[in-house]
Amino acid sequence: MKWNKFRIKTTTQAEDIISSALMDLGIQGVEIEDRVPLTQSEKEQMFVDILPEIDVDDKVAYISFYVDEGEDTDALLGAVREELRGIAAWVDVGEAEIEESQTEDLDWVNNWKQYFHQFTIDDILIIPSWEEAAPEDADKMLIHIDPGTAFGTGMHETTQLCIRQIRKYVTPDTRILDVGCGSGILGLLALKFGARYSVGTDLDPCAVEATHENMKVNGILPDQYEVMIGNLIGGKEIQEKVGYERYDIVAANILADVLVPLTPVVLRHMKSGGIYIASGIIEEKEGTVVEAVEKAGMEVLEVSRQGEWVCVTARKNRES
Repeated sequence: MKWNKFRIKTTTQAEDIISSALMDLGIQGVEIEDRVPLTQSEKEQMFVDILPEIDVDDKVAYISFYVDEGEDTDALLGAVREELRGIAAWVDVGEAEIEESQTEDLDWVNNWKQYFHQFTIDDILIIPSWEEAAPEDADKMLIHIDPGTAFGTGMHETTQLCIRQIRKYVTPDTRILDVGCGSGILGLLALKFGARYSVGTDLDPCAVEATHENMKVNGILPDQYEVMIGNLIGGKEIQEKVGYERYDIVAANILADVLVPLTPVVLRHMKSGGIYIASGIIEEKEGTVVEAVEKAGMEVLEVSRQGEWVCVTARKNRES
């Protein structure tokens, strides 16, 4: 299906007002592009492997909306231009030019198939459902992960750092908490390594479906892995649901700016002597995270590196 795409060049000052006006006209699915730096609160909502790089704010914003190719757009564009003229009377809307183009629906999930292929992490073979393992890989540990709407296939260095550390510290009695679980790959592998139980938390509801699908194809039973939606930082309800002093390992493959406020929070969920694995840290932020870990009363056991990324592994002291 084809769509007419309309892109308005405006200012960051006017982007929210224009977006609201477009929605009042019945336009849904508005997209905003700008270079406004992320706030601390926004960073804390981004439980992802890599923080997007944003150039210096130039005060320019682009607002895009889509209309079915078969619809008459003349009246709608007339109404949009009228709204822009009205807003311009009291807010700088910049050029307010409307650029038109055409786009098509894309099957984003299936389009991943041309880019994502099986790969190994040490003796672990991570393979999507549409590929088969080669005979020479018969001795490898298999984990089936399909890229979809949740983060985490194991390809990124930060995830691989976490995987190796989890494997090093897991035991048959391990209960592991994965903060920002995405596809569930860390919790799934922990179970494959012999852990007793996994819990994952995430802000994105898509993580539940993604993890459940990956559990199914990997033979993980529902009573082995639980996924919860919520922000562990400041979310009392999710904190209580996760449970206090319950976990032998807590893994957080997020961002340094999130790890700093998260660290004293996860401490309360760890058993005495529990292991904390913090990854997603760029080299420049290593000292910041180490300082946060030590300030929380944990003992840094090791700092591992891969490429430009760092993983900090620590232990909760008995008196913490």
